[in-house]
Amino acid sequence: MAMSKKGNVRLPPEVNRILYVKNLPYKITAEEMYDIFGKYGAIRQIRVGNTPETKGTAFVVYEDIFDAKNACDHLSGFNVCNRYLVVLYYQSTRAFKKIDTDKKKEDIDRMKSKYGLSTPEKK
Repeated sequence: MAMSKKGNVRLPPEVNRILYVKNLPYKITAEEMYDIFGKYGAIRQIRVGNTPETKGTAFVVYEDIFDAKNACDHLSGFNVCNRYLVVLYYQSTRAFKKIDTDKKKEDIDRMKSKYGLSTPEKK
């Protein structure tokens, strides 16, 4: 399917094989995900969120980057159980940004306690 499209196509830098899907129905199964996303190409893996923080989200990993782009283009805004899907390309820099800020806050707090500094309370 994607072999004929590859030629000399230049994709934007944010495009990759991993899609991040939000606003999924909580009761959706991996099989239903394969039915929806499998129409656009071979899928390597689907991970559906199962913790309270990750419910309603999933990662879909395609074998081919062009299949992932096609799925993202066609399924963003797709209606599943009266919910409109939000399909984005996975960005590792964004995913770890919160972890980095939490770590930096801990480092700052550690430095403050080490040197006996305090910040004035905001009103």
